[in-house]
Amino acid sequence: MTGMILAGGRGTRMGSVDKGLQAFRGKPMAAHVIERLRPQVDKLAVNANQNLDIYRSFGHAVWPDRMEAFPGPLAGLHTGLLACDTPYLVTAPCDSPFLPMDLVACLKDALERHDANIAFAVTGDDTSRQAHPVFCLLRVRACLAPLVQYLEDGGRRMEAWMRAQDAVEVAFPDDDAFRNINTLEELKTLDTP
Repeated sequence: MTGMILAGGRGTRMGSVDKGLQAFRGKPMAAHVIERLRPQVDKLAVNANQNLDIYRSFGHAVWPDRMEAFPGPLAGLHTGLLACDTPYLVTAPCDSPFLPMDLVACLKDALERHDANIAFAVTGDDTSRQAHPVFCLLRVRACLAPLVQYLEDGGRRMEAWMRAQDAVEVAFPDDDAFRNINTLEELKTLDTP
């Protein structure tokens, strides 16, 4: 099982800064995600397109996007599926420092029970269900070719691609665990424990 932190975006809603490196409760946001995801996987990598040496200083492989002119989570997913040398790849974004400590176990359990190729997190009830496709577990060999085809056909939406595959939703009870910190205002508001 390889874990990959998605830190390759432009951070436009935060003023075009590298979100993963923004200070949060005394350390970069990506460091919080690493601390929570690392114990759940066999190896860890970071998908980043800037500040590569800083990300390397966290002690894990850094995988820049292999696709040009397409920033975004699907480009990171594509890179991860190409670089991954384990049967499974699990992803989490760099701006979600509260991710569940049982994320991988729950996703893998659902993936195996449903014999699916992708499992991704959802929160809320039937009337207010919220998908969190960037928190996902994928079978690498089954997902790479369909993703390449989707991208070649001009597809760019992660959730739409997943729903067209053999994907299963995995319900988690805590909405806050999947909170993305997207703006500097949110960062300041949440910076105190």
